[in-house]
Amino acid sequence: MVAYFRGERGRDVELVDQALADGLLVLAPASVAELLSYPELSPSLERSLLEIMQLEITSGYWERVGRLRALLFRHRLRPKLADSLIAQSCLDHDTAVVTRDRDFAGFQSLARLRVLHLEPGVQ
Repeated sequence: MVAYFRGERGRDVELVDQALADGLLVLAPASVAELLSYPELSPSLERSLLEIMQLEITSGYWERVGRLRALLFRHRLRPKLADSLIAQSCLDHDTAVVTRDRDFAGFQSLARLRVLHLEPGVQ
């Protein structure tokens, strides 16, 4: 989403743009919180962001997040809390994560999170 809002190019940005056009884009609540924390976020971008549907936090979510992080810690990984929150939201709703970074690799291999890792500029 950061790349999308910055007007960058890449397959991930194209996917976000298409999902928005099709009304299929959803965001994890933790992703919304992270995006709203950018101090340079303009009011118009904030409004656009808040119009995107968010995944619902379901009963037992916080417990599942804790267990998910514990699983990764047991495998000597160091999952960030925000990434764990995002991963669990996507797992709960069988939704893939579209990302440019490798922070979700452990979730992918150990928890079967669907991850679309797209490098900038990769078509």
